[in-house]
Amino acid sequence: MTDLFNIRRDFTLKTLEEKEVTPDPINMFERWFNEAVAAEALEPNAMNLATATSDGKPSSRIVLLKQIKPEGFVFFTNYDSKKAIQIAENNHCALNFAWHELERQVRIEGIVEKIAEADSDLYFEVRPAKSKLGAWASPQSRVIPDRQYLEQLMVDFEARFAGKEISRPENWGGYIVKPTLIEFWQGRKSRLHDRIQYTRVDGDWKIERLAP
Repeated sequence: MTDLFNIRRDFTLKTLEEKEVTPDPINMFERWFNEAVAAEALEPNAMNLATATSDGKPSSRIVLLKQIKPEGFVFFTNYDSKKAIQIAENNHCALNFAWHELERQVRIEGIVEKIAEADSDLYFEVRPAKSKLGAWASPQSRVIPDRQYLEQLMVDFEARFAGKEISRPENWGGYIVKPTLIEFWQGRKSRLHDRIQYTRVDGDWKIERLAP
């Protein structure tokens, strides 16, 4: 068995000082995100989305960030999925980005809500045709008998929309996570990492350093 105790590395690439941060964490996030893209980080827009039931039972999964707006972070999914059901019960959620190539992560807490249907339509229009059909074919998070069942659903919807515009399913669309807390983490030597936290207080952002 692999010796997990001895899997470790020291982080030495960068630092994070208070003088480097912007007053608005969304702007700071965009700066780090663009640096992750420039560094050719693997799936830089992949984020862990954690949701919970009304009684606090959590679950998490990786989804893709599709828009950065001044008010928050947008992703798209099936409104009948497990995550959507939990969001309907409990609109508090958390996001986490890990950019190993830069020894960085960003942790976000906030309130999640559906975006306007027109905005979901705009994004759906630019998706590849196969992805559009997949949104129709997948009964997301439901138990299915086998892979063939799913592939047959895809065939059925390909036939249904043959030669036609593929419209957005009513049960598919976007959410926006409006942050109340954003933490920027930069790996440092000896586990003395840099952590700068923004907290929303009375409409403004409070910036503080956290111990690693």
